[in-house]
Amino acid sequence: MQTSTSPRRGWLKWLIGVALLPLLVFAAYLGFVLNWSYSDGERAGYLQKFSRKGWVCKTWEGELAMTTVPGVAPVLWNFTVRDDAIAARLNALLGKRIVLHYEEHRGIPTTCYGETGHFVTRVQEIEESVPIR
Repeated sequence: MQTSTSPRRGWLKWLIGVALLPLLVFAAYLGFVLNWSYSDGERAGYLQKFSRKGWVCKTWEGELAMTTVPGVAPVLWNFTVRDDAIAARLNALLGKRIVLHYEEHRGIPTTCYGETGHFVTRVQEIEESVPIR
């Protein structure tokens, strides 16, 4: 003998499964794009701007002025920092010449992880040398 609640429970389990499947696929995709880097490298220049931005999701965003030749307009490169320790170091180096090591992550579906796809993982200050005459 079958009860009248048995088909209802089966329908409810199917509905919950259908609702959870897109969430699980999205979580797997997000985990992949945040942990696998498309590219990585280093950029050198002067740290021009660095601030914590966002209405709901606060992220550290910066701007590096890369100059090739003195007197030429610099190329501006925007980046994101997820680590608070690196952000504190960058705040101390504002206006100085630095080298940033970064990883590029493409396909991030939201700006809650950063406004750019370039995430800084390491920072190094460049000592300015005085030319000998």
